[in-house]
Amino acid sequence: MLADAATDLVLAVDVGGGTTKGEITDADGMVLCTSTIETPYGESAFDAIEALGIELLDGLPAEQRGRVSRAAVILPGLVDPERSIAVFSANLGWRNVKVGSRFANRWGMPVLIDHDVTVAGWAEWRFGAGRGVDDVCVLIIGTGISGTLSVGGRLVRASSGQVGLAQAGEYGHIPVRYRDGLPCPCGNVGCVETVASGPAIARAYAARTGREIPGADVVFAAMDTDPRARAVVDDAVDALAAGLLGVVHASCPELVVLGGGLARAGTVLSEALHARLGELLRVAPVPRVVLGEFGIRAGLIGAAHLARAGSLL
Repeated sequence: MLADAATDLVLAVDVGGGTTKGEITDADGMVLCTSTIETPYGESAFDAIEALGIELLDGLPAEQRGRVSRAAVILPGLVDPERSIAVFSANLGWRNVKVGSRFANRWGMPVLIDHDVTVAGWAEWRFGAGRGVDDVCVLIIGTGISGTLSVGGRLVRASSGQVGLAQAGEYGHIPVRYRDGLPCPCGNVGCVETVASGPAIARAYAARTGREIPGADVVFAAMDTDPRARAVVDDAVDALAAGLLGVVHASCPELVVLGGGLARAGTVLSEALHARLGELLRVAPVPRVVLGEFGIRAGLIGAAHLARAGSLL
């Protein structure tokens, strides 16, 4: 039974490599209670997720507690939502964890699980910067790079036989520096992530300057005064554009939406990517490039919509 759109509340949990965030929201998206915990390493993370849900539910007044009718938990790595299995997470150290009904039994309601980036990208497409557009590519750029693709009003996902083996939208592992690229943890060389992810941009700037920096935001902030910062960002934008070329030629998205932590760089990133795509594309139309509306909250917002809808429609 789906949540009543007018009255019921939903519980959403977004599990990240560093922190796990949860909140309970109403149909208008108003947050009634929220909490954030550090994500434990290994399978103990699932005990922590259960406890976080109970903490949030217990934090509601009694009359609201009974209105929380559904929940969704989104997970990193490889996820099999059909069989409710957390297949693999290198960062968090789990493999083939059978989530099953453990959250549902503990919280007393139906609980869906799904992939964090897939749900975040779906949210930006359906409810955020891409709403009303049928053909949209969403790029979530942060520690890694991945996203979603919607073609003809349908979200592209791996077939049931591939679910748990790969997630559709692994844009970060498209090789774009074949001859002189850096090794990627995936085993390939010169993947988009080795040039355009947040850590890659910070490393590239440190290599050019000999100065360690806390993150890519420092590089974007220095672009107007430091030619080395400008060169690093230009290289990252070039890698993003090169990685998108095949996607654009194959599916002709009308819109590219940039989300994740790196999108906080703002229009300097979106406008530069649009310009570079315009230089490279000859046959396919150049898509518009915009910033996501939900920022780093896209996953939580998507999880709440998923819980309420019952599927990624």
